[in-house]
Amino acid sequence: MSQAALELTGSSARAHSSPPRAAQRSASPYVAAWWYDWLFFLAPPLLGLLLGGVIGALDIAHERFWLDGRRVTYVGLGIGALVNAHLVAVLFRSHGSPGIFKRHPIRFVVVPPLLVVIIASSAPVMLVTTVVIVFWDAYHSALQTFGFARMYDRRAGNDPALGRRLDLGLNLLLYLGPIVAGASMLAHFEKLVELEELGITFLASVPTFLHAEQRAIGWIIAAAGATFVGCYLVAYARLARRGYRVSWPKVFLLSTTGLCSIVTWGFNPWGLAFLMMNFFHAVQYLALVWWSEGARVRDRLRLGRLAAVAFIVFVFAYGAWADLVTPDEPYFWAIVQTVALLHFWYDGFIWSVTKRDV
Repeated sequence: MSQAALELTGSSARAHSSPPRAAQRSASPYVAAWWYDWLFFLAPPLLGLLLGGVIGALDIAHERFWLDGRRVTYVGLGIGALVNAHLVAVLFRSHGSPGIFKRHPIRFVVVPPLLVVIIASSAPVMLVTTVVIVFWDAYHSALQTFGFARMYDRRAGNDPALGRRLDLGLNLLLYLGPIVAGASMLAHFEKLVELEELGITFLASVPTFLHAEQRAIGWIIAAAGATFVGCYLVAYARLARRGYRVSWPKVFLLSTTGLCSIVTWGFNPWGLAFLMMNFFHAVQYLALVWWSEGARVRDRLRLGRLAAVAFIVFVFAYGAWADLVTPDEPYFWAIVQTVALLHFWYDGFIWSVTKRDV
């Protein structure tokens, strides 16, 4: 294997001579508990596929009714509320964590209202924001699964840096590859067309180019993806011979996530694909937030077991409200857009802060 391939394992030159540094092995291979992990972290990708298949076959997926002046579906409302609920849940990790909140007051106190005012006051900024959210969301989703993979490797007793770049590359491939090469490509990239209003013609022409060349791009992504997966497996086989411990929950998670992404983005219409992928991503995130912040929420609210109910009611109340907001309500729309942006930003840097603390 080339030096470049070895560097992808995150162990650089030491891969040639010394075994990987092992972290302390946990008594359990799971992050929370075996039942919690399987129910909320590991099973959701397959459950998302199953849910999409069932809903796609039922008439309820197509039944529309009037709500707040719009024609909507029960399924659309449900998944919209779930998506927005998981977005606002990041506040429990940022504003609800005293240690992190005190270290970054400007990010948590000044930036949110400033963003709301800027987005609501400028139509060009609002347009650019909606485009940024579409693509940041795909990247963020890939990094969530990447984060789970790293946690499972650590629970198995592996060096947290070992295979980091390999796992990052694999997750980006599993999420972004099917989007660019699959049936939902136009649904993701059509937002760029709106940038023509701002004179950004180069980006506005990207969807047309991708649509015209999608078959060739698909073959290129398939070939590059197969090559990367082969290198990934070979690299981890080499690491296993040098002491790397295989985390089977991680293997299961990456395999099922990849299957769900390929089937969903590659072969399903936009609405159904959005439902399946966002269902499992949101369930995983809500469960992650409650696992990491639940004890603090219980202590603050002093509601005991009812604290979980209060958490769910709060995030879903916001989620239902946010799903009904339209761009015709600029300040409300700006709040919804700001929450989405802060979810991606806060969650990414909170992972980094936690990693440094550990």
